[in-house]
Amino acid sequence: MKLNPNFIKHTMDGMALVVPVAGADFHGIVQGNKTVDDILSCLEKDMSETEIVDFLCEKYDGDRSVIEEDVADVVSRLKEIGAVDE
Repeated sequence: MKLNPNFIKHTMDGMALVVPVAGADFHGIVQGNKTVDDILSCLEKDMSETEIVDFLCEKYDGDRSVIEEDVADVVSRLKEIGAVDE
């Protein structure tokens, strides 16, 4: 899975932003917290959902099942706007 090239990730004041560029069907800006920024960074590296969960479990002290749900939710929302390619 990877971030669609029609979208760029930007971080501003600790907030993650996903911004569409020319060619994207979505028109708007998506914002998220530091964890969303980490997920987006993983997607820039073409990582699977499981690899993203593994990365976040190493970085943060949290319950794996909660992290899995959160990653699935973020990825699902990004897919809805066309920001993620399989």
